[in-house]
Amino acid sequence: MSKMSTELKRIALNGPTMSTRWSALLFAEPGFNSNLLSTALQAAVDEVDTQMSTWNAGSDLMRLNTAPVGDWVAVPERLRAVLRLGLEIGRASGGAFDIGMGDAVTAWGFGPDTATPEAIRAAKGACRRPAHEVLEIDGARVRKYAPIALDLNGIAKGYGVDRLAETLRDYGIADALVGIDGEMRAMGLRSDGESWTIAVEAPDSARRTPHSILALQDAAVATSGDYRHWVEVQGRRLSHTMDPRRGAPLIVSPASVTVVAQTCAEADAWATALMVAGPERGAELAKRCGIDVLFLMRDDAGHARGVRVGRLFSESQGR
Repeated sequence: MSKMSTELKRIALNGPTMSTRWSALLFAEPGFNSNLLSTALQAAVDEVDTQMSTWNAGSDLMRLNTAPVGDWVAVPERLRAVLRLGLEIGRASGGAFDIGMGDAVTAWGFGPDTATPEAIRAAKGACRRPAHEVLEIDGARVRKYAPIALDLNGIAKGYGVDRLAETLRDYGIADALVGIDGEMRAMGLRSDGESWTIAVEAPDSARRTPHSILALQDAAVATSGDYRHWVEVQGRRLSHTMDPRRGAPLIVSPASVTVVAQTCAEADAWATALMVAGPERGAELAKRCGIDVLFLMRDDAGHARGVRVGRLFSESQGR
């Protein structure tokens, strides 16, 4: 062990956010005020939740959702940044990632309201255009050209992780590992000079086991899967990931998609987009956009097999 690692104190912090918990692992000099840092980290994710939650009727996102079509609405800078990134990835993915699926998310019981047959029929029958075609951002304001229910669940947690990383940098910390509900961002290196190791979870709803291990430095990773958040309809288990073409959960999809990117918001959104696109179209899209991605597919025996795109996953270790 290096001299540096023996001099630094290991600090693990965590707190509640977005119906789950955030975490931060870092090493600091003895006497470092971790309580002050923890308060700042909590404030950072609270701000994201306050601006982007669909569970809070008073959030800035819900204020935009309820505004009349055509009206300009002033929204905070961070919300605008996430909306802008969501629209960019929506265009780049050909609509596979769509932040305008809020009605379908709610209709199928993944939002604050209970699923109802009427809401499901409405979501499936809606004549919808992707968000990148009906949302305009101009300076500090946003407007809708058509009725749309915005939902940022496919990107907000990743952005929350990025805000944790930004907050740590504001406190002079360059090396840390931060995360929210499995979405992770590695900053710099561990105190021993090695990369941060992060497990890619096997797509198994009954237990949590690693499928493979990533070694990351200054990168983020996010996974979208069908095995953690789901509803059962007429005896069939349906994933929380929505198919924008149907206004309903995906019927056929990979078991999971893991993406590594520079920011966790990008990784989060692209994991959802490639889950929707599927392994064949998604692999082509990932190659074209230069994305490192691991698709895990279940075979007839229920075992996971990987489809890897990009140098990182080709070189990563794992089963």
